[in-house]
Order: sequence, then structure tokens, then C-alpha cells
Amino acid sequence: MTRFVQADRVYVGWRYAQMHPDPGPPPPAPEPPPPVPPAPPARRPGETMAGRPLRVAAAGTGVGAALFLVCGALGVLPWAFAVVALLACAVVLGITGTALWRDERGVRARLAEERETRRRDHRAAELARAEAEKRHRAAYRDWERRRRAYEDQREWYPVAVPPGVDRVDVVGGTLAGWSAAVTTMGAARLAVGARVTVIDLSEGAVAHDLLRLAASRGDDPLVWVLPADLPRLDVTRGLSPEALADVLSLVVGAGEERSSTRDLSYDNSILERIIEVLGPDATIPQITAALRVLAQVGDPRADLRRGLLTDEQHERLATLFGRNATDRIVVRHAWALEAQLRKLEKLATDPVRLPPSRLHVVSMDRRAGVLTNRVLGTYVTTALTHRIRESPPGGRWDHTLFLCGAEKLRGDVLDRLVDACEATGTGLVLMYRSIPAHVRERLGRRGHAAVGFMRLGNPEDARVAAEHIGADQRLLVAEITDTAGQTLFDVAGESYASTVAYARARGDGLTDPVWSPLPAPADDDALVEGISSATAWGRTMPPGVARQTVRELLVEPPQLQELPPTAMVFTHAGAAGRRTLLVDANPGIITLPTAHSMQFEEYLREQESQPQDDPDEEPEAQPALDEPDRPPGPRHALPRPSRRKPSGRHAADPPA
Repeated sequence: MTRFVQADRVYVGWRYAQMHPDPGPPPPAPEPPPPVPPAPPARRPGETMAGRPLRVAAAGTGVGAALFLVCGALGVLPWAFAVVALLACAVVLGITGTALWRDERGVRARLAEERETRRRDHRAAELARAEAEKRHRAAYRDWERRRRAYEDQREWYPVAVPPGVDRVDVVGGTLAGWSAAVTTMGAARLAVGARVTVIDLSEGAVAHDLLRLAASRGDDPLVWVLPADLPRLDVTRGLSPEALADVLSLVVGAGEERSSTRDLSYDNSILERIIEVLGPDATIPQITAALRVLAQVGDPRADLRRGLLTDEQHERLATLFGRNATDRIVVRHAWALEAQLRKLEKLATDPVRLPPSRLHVVSMDRRAGVLTNRVLGTYVTTALTHRIRESPPGGRWDHTLFLCGAEKLRGDVLDRLVDACEATGTGLVLMYRSIPAHVRERLGRRGHAAVGFMRLGNPEDARVAAEHIGADQRLLVAEITDTAGQTLFDVAGESYASTVAYARARGDGLTDPVWSPLPAPADDDALVEGISSATAWGRTMPPGVARQTVRELLVEPPQLQELPPTAMVFTHAGAAGRRTLLVDANPGIITLPTAHSMQFEEYLREQESQPQDDPDEEPEAQPALDEPDRPPGPRHALPRPSRRKPSGRHAADPPA
């Protein structure tokens, strides 16, 4: 039994394919037989004219013989003369009678031959018509089979991340396209009980539909909207001093892409020494107060009165690097560290009790400053990287992480996240709006990654994408993929609503584990129903099941700049070479009756393994009418009833 939601698969979208082409009109019926010609006359006009002299002569001779006989009987003529005359008439009658008999025999022979010829021709015509009708019946049965296969076939097949691939790089796209991709991939993972984390740096609420879908299925997703929810967020709790120093040193460099690690090592060294002085439970406000001591900024007595530092800690910090060193390198770095980390001073100041949830969304408020959001995004990403590194390895993609707007982070931050996810089996989806230099050199090159290209507005990005895909490839775009852009909802107008803002405060000063799993069984019907009712994608799907028309797409930069919002050119390298598909990330396609539960290649292998019917054999029953859950057969072969039991909406074909 095949299910759409399978724990070992990550679906990125849908592929449109028709195994059975349109059969066209039915075969024409054979021509009706020509009308039977009337029987020919006994004699033809020429034959009648040719035999008339003989008949006239015979009739005249007969009349003369009768006159001579009457005259002899009445005595008008002597009997001797009458007898001679009668003999002469007899001779003439014999000659003409013989000729007439031969003529009649020839006519009868000709008529018999014509009747035999007509009989043979009629029999041949009947045999030819019977053969034509037999061929027509066979052709019509074959046409009916092809028509049923065409009408009953599934046109949309799910596309899953290939085995062994632990990362998907999504490049380009609009906010609506990202919303479709996040909903499609995230909904399938949630349906199998996996954990999903979305770090949304796009400021466009691309996980809004995924949140509504999770809520409609009874989950309680956790949503942080930063910086407002900083008091209720602390993903660095429990990290070692070295890991905390590493996180904070990367946060300081969030606004620049450094070519060397020398400055990063200075920052890391300063933070490690400060945390050593403050203790393993040091908070961000304590760390920033210590940095102000090193940078000689402000009045340290204010921090002492607030209880952020003790007199002993202040004395140790003042002499930590020596009196002379603080005037040069340490002052400059401490000042930069304090300026950036003060944006995190409210972190974990109002801990709350969090319920377990499989869906976590951390987003940036678009009303905050650009630099503030970049610092916060770097902090969340780096801290989560350390949490992932310290977590025990699990099943592939059991925890799926979406990083939307990854181009805003530094390359070394992305590298650390990729390495941590690969080592622990955490599935990673990196979504880039553009292709800057540090993204271009990492695109699909670290680890086992597949790449999906969505609409690219920048011509240079489109050129880079065309080179990566391979120019002059031809792909097919379905009609629904083109028309979906005309009914898209306004993602830019959506916004997140914090769910942790109303969580109950904890009196012990601690928070529950943020990334706690909540297993749930996979359910195809519940997933379909949730997408239909809770997402804008399901509500915009056409109610009919009309056949889709397709158009051809040539992989060129101008074409990539005009891709439909939900279209994705999905490419990855495998043992058989590079594979490139046109995928529709629209999650609403799962609600269509023409959506299949199996991937296209799997369906082909299943149909090839089934025995084929004899096309000339007269069927005893019509499977399309008797068994409506029969999947269509392979191309140019007769469809056979499936031996699989239907499992929900997507394990069976629609009735004919």
C-alpha cells in the first residue's frame, strides 16, 4: 500500500506527466456495402435484335405451314403440293429452331455465369465487410482503452528529495513561491511526526500557511517574533562557556563578511575570558556590562548598583588583560562587542513555560532595523547550530530546518550550520532570494545537496542559474502552474502572531525544552483536508478535473526570470548523471483527484512489472466501470486493475 506521506521521504513539489496521450476521436466506422445491383435482364438489347430475324422466320414458316395444311385439307391446293410445301416449312423450322435453341442455350449459360459471378462478388464483399467490422471493433476497443487510460490517469506525481541528499538549496523566488515551498515540504514532514523549525529572515511571513495548517490539525505551533519576544527566547541556555563565546563572537560579525578569522579569534578570546570571570551561568546583560568595563564606556557603578557585576568581578575584569593592553586592541574589540550584544540584553529575561510542539517558527519583525534583524538572525542560527551539534544523531530529516533568507548571513555561519546538520542527520533547506558571491561559491557544493531554482528577477542571477542547470534544456509547464499566479494571495500582507507572548510565566526562571518532539501518525486524508480548508493554496484549486494543457520552457536566463511563482527547476546529480525536473511547489495540488501517491519512476516500474493483456482478446468486462479504483496502465499497453487496496484519496484513481 502506497501512502503519500512517508517518513523516509521529503517532498519538494509535484511533477506533471502524462503517460497516456490524448487518443483523439474514435476510429471511423467502415463504409456501408454498396446496394445490390438488380438482376440483369434475360436478354440484352443486342441479343434481342440479333435473334429477331430467326424468330420472324420461324414464325412466318409456322404460319405458312398452317396455311398449306388448311389449304390441302379444304382442297384448295393439291395434297402433293401441300405436302412438299409442308416439308419445306419443316426444313426451315428445323434450321431456325436449331439456331434459336442454340441462342437460348447461350443466353442461359451467360445468365448462369453472371449469377455465379454476382454470388462470388457478394460473398467477397460480405467477407471484406466482416473483416472491416472486426478490425473496427478491435480498433474501437483499443481506442476505448486508451481513452479510459487517458481520462483516468494521474497527471501529478510527487517529487521527493533523492536518497542520500541532506540539504536543499532553493534559489530565487517570490514570497508567494516560498510560502508554497515551505508549506509543501513542511506539511509532509509534520504529517509523519517529524519536527520542523523555520527561521524566517525574509520578513515576509512565508510560513504563515504552514502555521495555520498545523493549528487546524490540533498542533500548537510556537512562534517567536523578534525582537519583541527576546525575553521569552533563550536557545543558548545550557551551552558550555566555549560554545556561548563562539555564538556571541559570530553575532558581532553579523554585519560583515570577514576574509580571515583573526578578528573572530580576538572576539572569541575576549568573550571566553569574560565568561570565565562571570561564571558558566553568565547572562547577556552581565556580559555587556563586563564589556563596558573593558571598553571603559559609561559609569561602572551603575552596573554594580543593578547587580550585573560584583566588586570582585569588576576588579578582575579591570586587570584581566593588563592596564596597557586595554588602551589598544581590547578596547576596540570590547567596544564593538558591546555595541552589537546590547541588542540581545533582553534575551531570556522573562522565561515562560512552553508546551511541546513539533513546529517552531522564529521570525524577524519587519519594523525592526536591518542591522538588528541581521544580528538576531545570526544569533538564532548560530545558537541553533550548537544545539544541533550537541544533539544525538537521529534519522534523516527527522528534524527539518528551514532557513529563509539565508543570503543575509555570513558564509562561515552557513558553513557551520551545514556541517552540523549533515553530522546529525538534520534535514536543511536553505532559501536564498539572490545569489551573492558567498552564496554562489556554496550553491549545491557542500555535502549532498539538491538545488531548486525559482523565479530569478536579477539578470545576473538568472545567468548563473542557467549555467548551473545547463542551457538549452526543455521542460514542460502545466496550465495550472501558469494560472496559479493569477489567484495567489498577498503574502507580503501577512504577518506572524506570537504564540509565546501569551505563555504562562515560570517561577523557577527556566524554560521548558524548546525543541521537544511530539510524534503523530501519518494520515493522508487529514493532510489533504487540512490543506484544502486551512491554506489559501487549497482554496484556490479549481474544482473540476479538466485535462491540463502544457507549454514548453527553454532553460535560458529570460525564461528563468519569468517562471510562474510556484514553479521550481529542481536539479541534482546522481549515479545516472544530472537530473533536472520542472516541479510545481503548490501544496494545493495534493487536493486534486489527478494527484498520485507514487513518484513517476516508481509508478513506471510498478506498471512494467505487471503482465500485459492481449489487445486482440475480447474483454469480458470493462475494468473502468467495474473497478473504479484501477490505476491506468503503461504507455501503449492495456490498463489492468491494480491489486493494491486503495488507501485514502491518493492511493486510488478516480472513477471513469
